[in-house]
Amino acid sequence: MTKHYFPNLNGIRCIASLMVLFHHIEQAKHGVHQPNIYDWAIIQHLGRLGVGLFFVLSGFLITYLLLSEKNRFGDLDTGKFYLRRVFRIWPIYFLIVLLSLFVFPHLSLFDYPGIAEVLDRHTTERITLLMLVLPNYAFVLYELPYWCAQAWSIGVEEQFYYLWPWLIKYPKRKTIIILLFVAASLLFLWIGIQLLDVPIEEKWKIVATFFGQFRIQIMALGGGCAWLFYKQKFYILNVLFRKDLQVVVYSILLILFFSGIHFPAFLEVYSVFFGYFILNVSCNPNSIINLENSVMSFLGKISYGLYLYHVVVVILVINIMRIYLPAVTGPAYHIVLYFVATLGSVVVSTISYNYFEKPLLAFKDKHFGR
Repeated sequence: MTKHYFPNLNGIRCIASLMVLFHHIEQAKHGVHQPNIYDWAIIQHLGRLGVGLFFVLSGFLITYLLLSEKNRFGDLDTGKFYLRRVFRIWPIYFLIVLLSLFVFPHLSLFDYPGIAEVLDRHTTERITLLMLVLPNYAFVLYELPYWCAQAWSIGVEEQFYYLWPWLIKYPKRKTIIILLFVAASLLFLWIGIQLLDVPIEEKWKIVATFFGQFRIQIMALGGGCAWLFYKQKFYILNVLFRKDLQVVVYSILLILFFSGIHFPAFLEVYSVFFGYFILNVSCNPNSIINLENSVMSFLGKISYGLYLYHVVVVILVINIMRIYLPAVTGPAYHIVLYFVATLGSVVVSTISYNYFEKPLLAFKDKHFGR
């Protein structure tokens, strides 16, 4: 199979990015002591589920593309694979990180409680990990300034990319590849922990937090869904694609979400639902859900920028309203904040996509493929 276009995926990206955006709006209001609903279970879950949806989708797409390339050419060009990822991910990652480290701390309109204290500690270690594109390590070990804290998930995605192509390229050597990957991951974590002057109990909490966010298994689940479709496992797909099963699965998903219940293996369970959802809307001609519309497609296209820029925009809007619109309170405050922060995030992401990301993506496609 050589299919490269899947419908509805931009719609999924749109949903995921808006889930994270709305979570962070409430989180930011909580941080500046504005009335908020951040403590609601649904709001708490919204951000992590949005990131989880991104993870499953990433695993699905990358796995399908790698399987397709290996089938067409008999091998994987890992060099070109990594260059494609570099041109897609690194430019605005480094932009938001460098702005957060060296520009935003000096601009009062971007001020947010607690950032100065974070930046005053472990400066060299934090910068080193961020420059190595290990933001999840920096986030867990030394904290990140709030403007770029969401970049932790980029580190997890990058580490998935370090591992996954080699498993597909050399499936018979998967055990040694996984062991080397785990050893390298633990080594980086161990070195970082040794630089912390905290009690041993706190170090174990850091380890637990790190593995709680190290969601490579979720991306692998997305990869498994891609494998099912790529290998045309119709004896499984024909069951998964049934309309009555779609109704049942989506109903359970909505009930779980709106109940706000937290349970063991929370994100892993939701990721099974996400994998089912992605597989159906992208591969099933009889999907009962269609996300193909101009608004969702556009927001999905700019979703990477929307994910990385939105926290900065939210903080900026909150500070502008605090300084210049103090009379706006009550429901009007929340309506204006949501509208302007969302619109502002879309505008910034659109400008970034058209004038910064798009030229680099065109260069990538021309020289290294899609």
